[in-house]
Amino acid sequence: MAQSPWRNPKILSILLLVFLTGSAAGALGFRLVNRQVSRPGPSWKEGGREISLQKFRRELDLSPDQAREMEVVLDDFMMYYQTLQAQMDEVRANGRERIVKILQPGQREKFDRMLGELQRQIR
Repeated sequence: MAQSPWRNPKILSILLLVFLTGSAAGALGFRLVNRQVSRPGPSWKEGGREISLQKFRRELDLSPDQAREMEVVLDDFMMYYQTLQAQMDEVRANGRERIVKILQPGQREKFDRMLGELQRQIR
């Protein structure tokens, strides 16, 4: 019986590489667009939380109950976002490890340089 094409390690490796390349290109594009669109402000941990809550209270004329509920929703959202970010970091690291395992030493060095260049471009 012939092996299913989806079980072929070469096909799986190519699909993983395409996925990782697409993810990197998407992240690069997002960062470039995000830099042009958004103004840097304080992060959620650096006081951005209070600034956001004050602005919502003032501009939306929130009642005290609404403000408390808004605070809970925003805190939940930020926790969810941070959890997703940690999972994305883990996925990237896992993908990188798997790619490095299939490369020869010279290819690994070149791959590391390529990733370094991509990270410099993203910043």
